[in-house]
Amino acid sequence: MIKRIDRKVGRTKRHRRVRVRVSGTKERPRLAVFRSLNHLYAQLIDDSTSRTLAAASTVELKAKGNGMNEAAKVGKAIADKAKAAGVTAVVFDRGGFLYHGRIKALADAVREAGLEF
Repeated sequence: MIKRIDRKVGRTKRHRRVRVRVSGTKERPRLAVFRSLNHLYAQLIDDSTSRTLAAASTVELKAKGNGMNEAAKVGKAIADKAKAAGVTAVVFDRGGFLYHGRIKALADAVREAGLEF
């Protein structure tokens, strides 16, 4: 019998490896992304004080579907909220997910909106 590894456990391991190197500050917060089956979430986190500076999601935007267009809308929304909070640069935390598809679409939308990584 083949031993199967749980996908969530694997993602958690990858995320821990990323978090060793990625940390947010007040000037350059961490842009953390989480992708569930039905929604996409993004948060700007200041790790030095453990505070969330801004958040956006497909739930909040009431977006229909869960594709690339919705990911781009979330990226634009989080970038607008970041600018309102006075943030110009972020550190990207892909959360253990592959930098592909919806995660990449969100990151590209954030870059196009004017935040730098």
